[in-house]
Amino acid sequence: MARCYCCDKEVKFGNQVSHSHRRSNRAWKPNLKKVKIIENGTPKRVYVCTRCLRSGKVQRAV
Repeated sequence: MARCYCCDKEVKFGNQVSHSHRRSNRAWKPNLKKVKIIENGTPKRVYVCTRCLRSGKVQRAV
């Protein structure tokens, strides 16, 4: 699975607990988008989470 290029956010695993306290496996997946960014003056296509996109940690290529 992909991870965020900026903050290294990736899938986290744990247990889903029902009302009766039965447990099953589940995964929390980050909201990743495949975007084209500018790095050192050259465009590059990477996976970036939407939080990093919104906060302006990367510069998108137009």
